[in-house]
Amino acid sequence: MMELTDRHYRYLMRRLTRCTVLYTEMLTTAAVLNGDKEYLLGKDAGDNPVVLQLGGSDPIALAEAASIGEAWRYDAINLNVGCPSDRVKSGRFGACLMAEPELVGNCVQAMQAAVNIPVTVKCRLGIDREDSYEALSSFVNTVASKGCRHFIVHARKAWLDGLSPKENRTIPPLRYEYVYRLKEEFPSLKIDINGGIVSLDETTEHLRHVDGVMIGREAYYNPSCLLQADSLVYGQTGPHNQGHERSETAMLADVARDFAQYMQSQYESGVRINAMSRHLVALYQSIPGARLWRRHLSEHASGAQDAIELVDTALSYVFDANQSVTERRYAP
Repeated sequence: MMELTDRHYRYLMRRLTRCTVLYTEMLTTAAVLNGDKEYLLGKDAGDNPVVLQLGGSDPIALAEAASIGEAWRYDAINLNVGCPSDRVKSGRFGACLMAEPELVGNCVQAMQAAVNIPVTVKCRLGIDREDSYEALSSFVNTVASKGCRHFIVHARKAWLDGLSPKENRTIPPLRYEYVYRLKEEFPSLKIDINGGIVSLDETTEHLRHVDGVMIGREAYYNPSCLLQADSLVYGQTGPHNQGHERSETAMLADVARDFAQYMQSQYESGVRINAMSRHLVALYQSIPGARLWRRHLSEHASGAQDAIELVDTALSYVFDANQSVTERRYAP
């Protein structure tokens, strides 16, 4: 998710889940090869497992970018051939490449020759009117024949003309059955599903049919949806479960305070607080005080110099509101 899942967001997510595989925002090969590598590729030591997602269509450039990603200690390299925006179409990468499976296969082959970590492909069901199951199966078969063993499939097709990127995330119908069928046809491949998945209950159901589940926008705009991922999906203790029952509000407060400490250290290194706090705004949803939490962070982060005070004040609205609710509920 371009301009969203940066290193600061990934640091926040690691406060919520240790086990979930994280992805970078999609980076073009030109950016990786020529841009500020520390800014684009730098990550916290606790980020892993994390996958570097690349956009491009030149096998040589992709191979070089993948090699750089491996040197920066990413766990895998993902080639995105599913993004439908005009920006990526004009650059000949993203979903338009589904019309060129041989080229995608050649890109994967070149990347695999350059690195010793997995190279994966993220795609759609198809593009425009070429959206039959047979077309999807043929695409996967061609790319797999060049060595790709892992596909992440957004269970919608993409319209390259006529729909905005936002509309392409909602208007084309979801066809989860296509992805399930793909796993049945290619049992030796790792097949993950993506698209419209917003809860761990849905995740558990999908895992009955496929190897993995990718949660995209929901993980950004409602990050607490992954608070219980370690325990419910991986059977592990989460970062803030600490071996005893605690309320979600309290665990999220620990997450927020941890992230405030991180923001302050980054601020002292020259990063603006509001460049990081934007990832924290959606942490609380649908509880008393959540609106005031969001408002305080949104209105006071710009120009802030003390991230810890910023977050503590925002948390006070949450705790005050929930204390009032508790008192009203149990008052004699």
